[in-house]
Amino acid sequence: MFNNELMADVRFVVGPVGASRTVPAHKYVLAVGSSVFYAMFYGDLAEVGSEIHIPDVEPAAFLVLLKYLYSDEIELEADTVLATLYAAKKYIVPALAKACVDFLETSLEAKNACVLLSQSRLFEEPELTRRCWEVIDAQAEMALASEGFREIDRQTLEIILAREALNAKEAVVFEAVLGWAEAECGRRGLAASPANKRKVLGGALYLVRIPTMTLEEFANGAAQSDVLTLEETRGVFLWYTAANKPELDFPLAKRKGPAPQRCHRFQSSAYRGNQWRYRGRCDSIQFAVDRRIFVAGLGLYGSSSGRARYGVRIELKRLGVPLAQNLTEFVSDGSSNTFAVWFEHPVQVEQDTFYNVSAILDGNELSYFGQEGMTEVQCGKVTFQFQCSSDSTNGTGVQGGQIPELIFYA
Repeated sequence: MFNNELMADVRFVVGPVGASRTVPAHKYVLAVGSSVFYAMFYGDLAEVGSEIHIPDVEPAAFLVLLKYLYSDEIELEADTVLATLYAAKKYIVPALAKACVDFLETSLEAKNACVLLSQSRLFEEPELTRRCWEVIDAQAEMALASEGFREIDRQTLEIILAREALNAKEAVVFEAVLGWAEAECGRRGLAASPANKRKVLGGALYLVRIPTMTLEEFANGAAQSDVLTLEETRGVFLWYTAANKPELDFPLAKRKGPAPQRCHRFQSSAYRGNQWRYRGRCDSIQFAVDRRIFVAGLGLYGSSSGRARYGVRIELKRLGVPLAQNLTEFVSDGSSNTFAVWFEHPVQVEQDTFYNVSAILDGNELSYFGQEGMTEVQCGKVTFQFQCSSDSTNGTGVQGGQIPELIFYA
């Protein structure tokens, strides 16, 4: 009987004027599944007409709601899931609302995290809000550079800018703020001039920690944006250079960022005269985790014969597909310590799926290596499992070798 005129005793005109759709329904079926519909049809203030206008709900989302009430079937799509969540909340259908939140959590990534943060606050979904913050904190630069960031409301913008745990350079934060201001000018029908950008930002601009930029970043970016006043620009330059620093309206302390954790998979390390050597060969290992994390980099062993510089190419893959790479350098001090090598951006890693990390080093031939490797390591609330990788051509495996640490945010 879903969306069927047969025996229908109510009709909904759903959607805004000019884009509405008439949907037939049956009062009894709707009242059984929703206390709001029960009150609407059988309560003391029941609707007397046979046609009900709902301009604030999208037709596609309303049909998803009705189909669930008729059949217990839930069919969600990325384009309409937020509208469906709104409908489920409006008509108090908890099971459908939970399904929408679960769907959003599984599709959550840096490019939509800011928009979903705004919506999760609107819909009062604390678990979704927490998950959004996990992504935004760990992958802040990617999240701020997304189109979704430009679409958020002013209050959400201020909440993000005030966030202590953002893992982003302040120059990137400032550029993202300018992008949001340009989009907001468009929404208000204003020319995207520096003066109008400053106007729409208002006090939000003073949440950007401009003095924590390097002098070069400030001179090449914020100082030339024309969004700051001449007095503000002069004050920041004096802050960098003068002995008597002026008072500024911008926060002075750097953001702390999320706290990185390290999963160490060896119980000991060693070196011998004929091991560990590189010569362009690949050290690799597979891992899986029991909850979603963000891999930020690797801890690697260095030279066993004094201070040495290494060139290194690190890579993270899933099912053979590269997810992140970086070609960089690190300096070891001759100790058995591990040395951090970072990806350009943290990478989201899903639970119960094996990923492959690898490192190709170029430098001092004699190096420390790990021994007594563990197949399972508990690190805080995250359990890691390790397997040997077919990509490894230099001897690294579960029991010993290179890549002693995974550096991650959880």
